[in-house]
Amino acid sequence: MTQDKPSMRLAKYLAMTGLCSRKAATRYIRDGHITLDGRLANHIDTISLIESPSGLTSLEILKFDGVLIQGVESKQYWMLNKSVGTDCRLLAHDPSSLLHLLPDNPRLYPVGRLDKDSRGQLILTNDGELTQQLMHPDFGHSKTYHVQVDGNFEDSFLIKMAQGVSYRDVTTLPCKMTRLNDNKFEIILTQGLNRQIRRMSQALGYKVVDLKRVNIQSLALGDLKEGEMRQLTALEQALLIESCRPSNEG
Repeated sequence: MTQDKPSMRLAKYLAMTGLCSRKAATRYIRDGHITLDGRLANHIDTISLIESPSGLTSLEILKFDGVLIQGVESKQYWMLNKSVGTDCRLLAHDPSSLLHLLPDNPRLYPVGRLDKDSRGQLILTNDGELTQQLMHPDFGHSKTYHVQVDGNFEDSFLIKMAQGVSYRDVTTLPCKMTRLNDNKFEIILTQGLNRQIRRMSQALGYKVVDLKRVNIQSLALGDLKEGEMRQLTALEQALLIESCRPSNEG
């Protein structure tokens, strides 16, 4: 470390840029996605920090799969009402990718994913640490979904879903279930397994025909129109950040 150019571990810096969480940054470095000054980066690399007109950045040239990684922007928090058919993977070659809906500035990344055939609330941010905390299963953050299945169900279905469902090699954690009508229910999960609601329903004999996320923690989708996005209010930001603190038990 020098007096005028302090250094930082590469993974921490990548998370600060909003590219990903620190955990994902470690994985990207390991899997050869990150280059530093033209060579493959490694987990012990550090970068030199400098101030630029646009904010804090690295002296070294960093790229993710050949694309230049920009510096550290001010933290941004947005919400999108994702449509069915939008793919949350940020793939430039895929016309259905969420990437094509995002602005160039600020640079935003989705917190987790919604399946391509699901819709509803998606948080977008460049805060890598918040992303990691929201996605980490140990924090038990709640996500609320409204789900329609392909047939009417009895109350026993709600009870079995709430108790936890076994499929493949997993048994889901208990969750909260509420009937909305004959073939539609609300489910509140603190778990985030891949296609969890669809697989839980399928294990009990039903196919999901519509799945919409309406809440993440206290943050509600509200009346945001499908396909549109907006910046979170100051109060929404504060409540979301507070809910992600490790000491918070709410």
